[in-house]
Amino acid sequence: MSDDDLPLAGTAVLLRDGAAGLEVLMIERPDRGSFAGAWVFPGGGLEDVDRMPRAEIVDDARRAAARETAEEVGLTIDPDALVPLSRWTPPTLPPAGAPKRIRTWFYLGAGADAALTLSADEVVTASWVSPAAVLARHAQGGIRLYPPTWVTLHGLTAHADVAAALEEARDAAPRMFATVIRGRVFLWEPDVACDESVELAASGPRHRLLAETLPWRYEVSD
Repeated sequence: MSDDDLPLAGTAVLLRDGAAGLEVLMIERPDRGSFAGAWVFPGGGLEDVDRMPRAEIVDDARRAAARETAEEVGLTIDPDALVPLSRWTPPTLPPAGAPKRIRTWFYLGAGADAALTLSADEVVTASWVSPAAVLARHAQGGIRLYPPTWVTLHGLTAHADVAAALEEARDAAPRMFATVIRGRVFLWEPDVACDESVELAASGPRHRLLAETLPWRYEVSD
């Protein structure tokens, strides 16, 4: 199956302004199914109800992100208010715990000020937390994250509040991540080693996540 034919999913990266700064909604998956035991953002695969005649794929996935958020944590959000942030295409051989190859759109949005109602089948627990705190807990081995979640959280640490994060996302084109895995190194264009004939240590552009040991390290050329 070509990348263009892969199933689609939508993920909602919901933000709010907390007492100590920017917070993001994170959920813990059960110890079964895709992303078992990992901390992720709400979201899931496209269903027929998400598809609209003549709609762009990015909009179908946006509706899936909003619907899945309602189903998983009980928050009703306007799909039209979600800002496309990134698209993630999985490697040809996905890592353990993610058996299906699915292209996933990530969207940024403001979280609704309402109590969370968790789906017992899909969510163990949920929390509004600062991106830096999630990364710190992962660095200590306390939680499981997958690279798209880690990289997204890393980007959010640059923002002081919801307004700043949304403004940047609206002004920039969504980032496209087509993942290449070499051992425990995750690479994306324009990294020189996306060409697997090139050594990882070769000089050249860098866009990679080094995940051999904790803490993970993100390298991006200027």
